[in-house]
Amino acid sequence: MSPGVPPTVEWRDGSVRIVDQRRLPFELVMLDLPDVTAVADAIRDMAVRGAPAIGCTAAFGVALAARAARDLPLQEAMHLVGSACAALKATRPTAVNLFHAVDAAFEAASGASSASDAADRILAAAQRMLAEDVDANRAIGEAGAALLPESCSVLTHCNAGALATAGYGTALGILRAAHVHGKLRMVYADETRPRLQGMQLTAWELMQDGLPVTVIPDGAAAALMAAGRVHAVVVGADRIASNGDAANKIGTYAVAIAAHHHGIPFYVAAPTTTIDWSIGEGAHIPIEERATSEVTEVRGMRIAPEGVRVWNPAFDVTPAALISAIVTERGVIKSPSASRMQAIRDSQP
Repeated sequence: MSPGVPPTVEWRDGSVRIVDQRRLPFELVMLDLPDVTAVADAIRDMAVRGAPAIGCTAAFGVALAARAARDLPLQEAMHLVGSACAALKATRPTAVNLFHAVDAAFEAASGASSASDAADRILAAAQRMLAEDVDANRAIGEAGAALLPESCSVLTHCNAGALATAGYGTALGILRAAHVHGKLRMVYADETRPRLQGMQLTAWELMQDGLPVTVIPDGAAAALMAAGRVHAVVVGADRIASNGDAANKIGTYAVAIAAHHHGIPFYVAAPTTTIDWSIGEGAHIPIEERATSEVTEVRGMRIAPEGVRVWNPAFDVTPAALISAIVTERGVIKSPSASRMQAIRDSQP
């Protein structure tokens, strides 16, 4: 776990407790979610965000639905749990971990002798997912840190840290490991408009753990590279196609293009649960579009002309050709391609 950041999501006294990321960096507030409706709302409203964290939270949401139905006949209970799964899947369309986690939690009840037994199995499965995500992140951290040069300055976009996972982080897990090994000189965090996850979450999280961090405007990334002040780019991902194309927070694609132009390695850090083997290329990844108010307002204050048109995609797709390597808990996929991605899949037990 991260020493300075509380658990992003945990099971606490029959409810799901999360860090309310909408309140950071101004105040650290823990939010208790008593039922699956509250879990779905928290995911939709981005109180919890980041593909692995969404997945773990959703799995606990399935557990809450199962516990609420534990006194019913098994068939009736599982029908209600199935409806809860559908509601959770409808919250956000891009992060594939959400769908994997919900399906795995539901399938954990297979063979249950009663609704109570099903509820216990689902909760146990959700808790395993939480522990497995932290282990995966630590493995990603060590593998990714080995790719970085000594005394390096690294640019990251959005937040793929402890706040976006069950703990430690994917992209920030690599930076944490690099810091432990004495390799990290500076982290440059893009502000990441329009929701400012880089400035508000990544900067806060790294400062909590004592890592060196400098926030830059999104538009300054290419200039920073041109000045020779970036040695690598490390980002997370919300869904990776089977050919290595990777969807991440909007603006990532532009950073990848700039890195490619300047000959800077561009690394994507993600667990294998983020790979969607059913999608052959990034063009088929569904891209969530969010409310126009995220662009036209800042904390409720309007900053754009009334009536202006807005396009607000939450993610973009970086082609595999621009990615130097995808770092997973099962190994590093250098110059990702369909065949190299398949080798990682074949290595899974």
